[in-house]
Amino acid sequence: MKLLSTIAMAAVAASLAGAASAQGTPAAPAAAGTWPAPMYTAIPMEITVNKPAKEVWAKVGADFCSLGKWIRPGAEVPCTITSGKGEVGTVRSIANGAVTEVMTAKSELGYGYTQPAKEGKWYNLYHGFLEARPIDAKSCKLVYTLLVDEADKADQAARDKDVAQRKTQFEGALANMKKLAEGG
Repeated sequence: MKLLSTIAMAAVAASLAGAASAQGTPAAPAAAGTWPAPMYTAIPMEITVNKPAKEVWAKVGADFCSLGKWIRPGAEVPCTITSGKGEVGTVRSIANGAVTEVMTAKSELGYGYTQPAKEGKWYNLYHGFLEARPIDAKSCKLVYTLLVDEADKADQAARDKDVAQRKTQFEGALANMKKLAEGG
């Protein structure tokens, strides 16, 4: 069982690091010391949850490390706060340090985050924003928006593949959040 858990954690870390791709391999610079022109892509996603927004947010987002419960079904991903107290500027470490994220925005029912640049690595300006948006007194939408710079991809097919992979991963996370919030 411990071996399966270790293998699962390795797979999650690889998946999160790959999906984030802030650590990815860049395309060759256009000229010495330059990078390709940015190609920003927004990836909006949402799911309706049959619970009030405040209840949903308490289960899936009020704790900046709640993602450990919903990012991968069946295997809780380790998440620790390495700096801060849950306010803007708080830093979380995901999957035993495979991914670092910094909270950049916070509201009553949402937060934004980014992954910091790493020296010598392509920086894709990866940002995420998650919020529970009330529909009425008994339901809400979980809205998750990613923003990435896809300029390091070789061609449109590679960009489309990367966006599709991210969308699949995070729509799965939204489905997991819905299930957790609705008590399923």
